[in-house]
Amino acid sequence: MNTMVNPAKEISGVVVVLLVDYLTQHRAWGWMRLVQGAVALKDVPGLLFIKVMGSGHGGGFGLRPSGSHQGLICLFEDQRKASDFCDGELVRGIICHAREHWLGMLSVTSARGHWDQQAWGVTPDSCLSTAIAYHELEVASEPVAVLTRGAIRPAKALAFWRYSPAAQEQLSKSSGCQLAMGLGEAPLLRQCTFSLWTDTESMQAYAHSGAHKQAIGAVYKNDYFAESMFVRMHVLFMSGQWQGKSYDQALEVHHG
Repeated sequence: MNTMVNPAKEISGVVVVLLVDYLTQHRAWGWMRLVQGAVALKDVPGLLFIKVMGSGHGGGFGLRPSGSHQGLICLFEDQRKASDFCDGELVRGIICHAREHWLGMLSVTSARGHWDQQAWGVTPDSCLSTAIAYHELEVASEPVAVLTRGAIRPAKALAFWRYSPAAQEQLSKSSGCQLAMGLGEAPLLRQCTFSLWTDTESMQAYAHSGAHKQAIGAVYKNDYFAESMFVRMHVLFMSGQWQGKSYDQALEVHHG
């Protein structure tokens, strides 16, 4: 489920991503959050867009669902609202029930496509409490986050999934990929990937080579997606531990 403004207009703001692997004793609690979906967050101040999603086994991209991995993707009006949400009781409650989690606040540096007929725009400077020169981010040697999603045409789902295993294996082994998780709104048909890269060059090397390049070529050639979106983001803040690795980056603050 999602919350959004007028779908005829492009929306822009600050993105919050929360990835979670629930403790075994709290999996039922986590599934209730998934079932409730966006309804439980509809009154959060400044929220423009929300998705509560499940994941594949082990947080991967396969057809077998995970009993413990979930993801939350939100778009907020500005960084202050996003920060308040990250520090709020709802997020803290989720983290308290988790074995591991990754929490990030991000600004959009480029976006194309649609999600539920809604386009995302580059995060305006006016939304930020940070000083960022967007023209410099494309070559910056710093973490780059990528969000991709696609609504697969039902008649073409089997054909699409034939390409998936090789591309997923390549992603997990790609140099510079710090973190990657497969997410889904609905089994088989509405898929999403979130990944974190050491730098832009590493991300582009994966995107334009091997199995992934072949899979993307097949997607466009055969019109597998009814709708898709690709978003590149700059990390304003991140924290947590994922697959045994710690991710801690202090919040960027504008002093100018």
